Amino acid sequence: MTQDTHTRAKLLALGAIAMWGSLASLGVALRHVPPFLLTGLSLMVGGLIALPLSNFKLAAWRVPLPTLALGVYGLFGYHFLLFMSLQNAPPVQANLVNYLWPLLIVVLAPVLLPGLTMRWQHVVAGLIGFSGAVIVILGNADAGPGAPPGLQSEWLWGYLAALASAFIWSTYSLLTRRVPHFDTAAIGSFAWVSGLLALLCHALMEQSVSLSLRDWALIALMGLGPLGGSFFLWDKALKTGDARHIGLLSYLTPLLSTAALLWLSGRALTWPVALAGVLIVGAAWLGTRVR
Repeated sequence: MTQDTHTRAKLLALGAIAMWGSLASLGVALRHVPPFLLTGLSLMVGGLIALPLSNFKLAAWRVPLPTLALGVYGLFGYHFLLFMSLQNAPPVQANLVNYLWPLLIVVLAPVLLPGLTMRWQHVVAGLIGFSGAVIVILGNADAGPGAPPGLQSEWLWGYLAALASAFIWSTYSLLTRRVPHFDTAAIGSFAWVSGLLALLCHALMEQSVSLSLRDWALIALMGLGPLGGSFFLWDKALKTGDARHIGLLSYLTPLLSTAALLWLSGRALTWPVALAGVLIVGAAWLGTRVR
């Protein structure tokens, strides 16, 4: 694999990460929309990106059933468990547990992918990156009055769901390299099936709401970006790049997300964000120096 290929993969991954960085800001604007409805509609919109990618030939969407199951496991399973964790544990702490997935990618890559070995630099870089995520999430959390300060046992099921969501996204990301090669346009199939399942969960578990024209516009933006377009970029990056390096770059997600929220709210840059930026960028630099 050439250096140019590695660089292109990192740029694709950074594109996906930049999109995920906008997820929190869009989520704030759409906080009145039930999460399963929001996810389902966004995934359905995101799936449409596969049409021009496949030259409007649906044959490129077809994949073997095990591959489709893997895609639904990743896109639907991750979001389902993430929502369960946010409902059954304090959101800040649950989100923190969820952000173990970049570290899991780094640690599990040599286990699940042939030809990769674990270096101590990767582990150290992963831990430094996770420390940066801890600082940026806890340092800018608005937990509200009466919120529990730590990972308390009464929220165990929520934390387990968050940990499971992290495991699902990391293993999905790596296992797409183990199944028979499929066209990136097939992500459209993953998104549509997952979107339909999310809409079914909405019908069974959430109250119906009316959406305004502004809501539909923001949902379309979310589908083209963090809950749609990002998955296509992520798939392409993982197929052509070093999963360990991409996992380390992923710690930029909570940093970008927090920075975007601060900017939109007109708040000044805080020291936790600055410190987290130094740690995360330093971790990515350290990990990507290892060949």
